[in-house]
Amino acid sequence: MNPMIEFCTNNYVHGTDNIKQKLEDNPEYDVIEYNCLGHCERCAVTPFAAVEGEFIEADDPDDLIDLIEETIEERKAFDDLFDQL
Repeated sequence: MNPMIEFCTNNYVHGTDNIKQKLEDNPEYDVIEYNCLGHCERCAVTPFAAVEGEFIEADDPDDLIDLIEETIEERKAFDDLFDQL
């Protein structure tokens, strides 16, 4: 199952629309956009996304994409370890 990455269209003002497009190009990710993800207080001031429901924010879009990919890799490593048990 592919990791789900969710974006708020209201947050595109912070450059997250470009990140969404880059991530959509990767067939290993499920990328979804919503009109609102309910994090309005943070949405107004910082780029963010939700990875498997976890709120991820950064100072700029480049940092955000790095954090998204790190979060996905950490979750994958944990899942792989769990599968070995």
